[in-house]
Amino acid sequence: MKNAEANGFYKLSWLQRIGFGSGDLAQNLIYQTISMYLLFFYTNVFGLDPAVAAVMFLIVRIVDVIWDPIVGAFVDKHNPRLGKYRAYLVLGGIPLTGFAILCFWNGFSGSLTYAYITYVGLSMCYTLVNVPYGALNASLTRDTHEITVLTSTRMFMANLGGLAVGMGIPMLVKFFDPSETQDLSTHDYAWFMTMAIYGVVGMALLLFCFSQCRERVVMDESETENVKVSDLWLEFVRNRPLRILAFFFITAFAMMAISNSAGAYYINYNLGGSAGELSIFMGLGSIPAFIFMPLIPWIKRQVGKKGMFYIFLLVAIVGLAMLYVISMVDSLKEQMWLVYVAQFVKSTGIIVSTGYMWALVPEVISFGEYTHGKRISGIVNALTGIFYKAGMAMGGVVPGLVLAFVGFDKGAQAQSIFAQQGILWLVAVIPALLIMLSMFIISRYELDDARIDAINAEIESRHINK
Repeated sequence: MKNAEANGFYKLSWLQRIGFGSGDLAQNLIYQTISMYLLFFYTNVFGLDPAVAAVMFLIVRIVDVIWDPIVGAFVDKHNPRLGKYRAYLVLGGIPLTGFAILCFWNGFSGSLTYAYITYVGLSMCYTLVNVPYGALNASLTRDTHEITVLTSTRMFMANLGGLAVGMGIPMLVKFFDPSETQDLSTHDYAWFMTMAIYGVVGMALLLFCFSQCRERVVMDESETENVKVSDLWLEFVRNRPLRILAFFFITAFAMMAISNSAGAYYINYNLGGSAGELSIFMGLGSIPAFIFMPLIPWIKRQVGKKGMFYIFLLVAIVGLAMLYVISMVDSLKEQMWLVYVAQFVKSTGIIVSTGYMWALVPEVISFGEYTHGKRISGIVNALTGIFYKAGMAMGGVVPGLVLAFVGFDKGAQAQSIFAQQGILWLVAVIPALLIMLSMFIISRYELDDARIDAINAEIESRHINK
């Protein structure tokens, strides 16, 4: 065991695993709120047109394409006193919290300039936290099984954040809202206070993550001093498993983000539901994690890495099909318990498939180090971050454009049949098509556990023989 740890195959304590996972819990308290509710806030509270909001979401992602590689190269080249990667949990976490709160402040109601400044600022600060945090995973250990356990713990806690957002946001907004209305379109003060609470709690969790992580598998300064922004695109070209994973990220997260962003519209306008019913519906997007994420190491041993992806992506398609059928039959959509069952089935498939994909990031980092000698974790995580955020951005771009196309009227209590059909496509049909594309992409991934273990052993052997 000691010899294995000397070679980089470290075992972590449960406190360290939970500490690392708390970083994703923190980020989800902030970014899942943005993903699920910012478009709704912009259109129904802040007063932006859906098409205008969609364009803004797209432009912010273009900024990310430029910004993320800069952050990745900077992180790989520098070694802050507080830690190569973990330092940014603090340095980026503080401004991230501030911008997240300001995004839900209505002091400049309807101001597109204010919306751009705060959302661009939030996205740039999120990169300052998320790219180093993603690289932190690969710096803790090379042990494949340990990374699987670490990822399961991380995704369990990430979905705890998703549950807190999905169920908690509607409840807190209504708590701070003294009106008698059932929807979430009124009282901007309630949104601001809710985000302030989530932001402060998120910052505290980032500090806990910082305190529990030890970086032990990193390149020294002499090996990373020549890292450049252009290495991102070079790595993308020469690392085939990374390319496959990147495209899987954008399709899988686009699927998840589009469905999540449309959830509030779906409950409010297609089903005529209340804030309480929205809370349950959105919360069911995370609850399956507490059942299945702890089982991932066992499931992977039984059916293999690809088999696990195929099974759970198919489960997600079944859940989406159930949602579509229920929504098309008036007598069925009046039975909210059926809607909840369909949401649970869909979420089970999505949570496992989008959760485990993070365990593949250290694999493609090791593959790159094996082929060309550089362990550029920051660069690789910047690239996956671009595709991840591009997928998440589709949660604002696609729903915004579809809502504009179908004539969504933010001032109307009831929407047209055409508008309701557009919302249903966003909740069920478009995500199902993206899942099918995701299944094809992941079928091309070629790194199984045996090959990764051999690659990591060869890398450590090279270091020992230097």
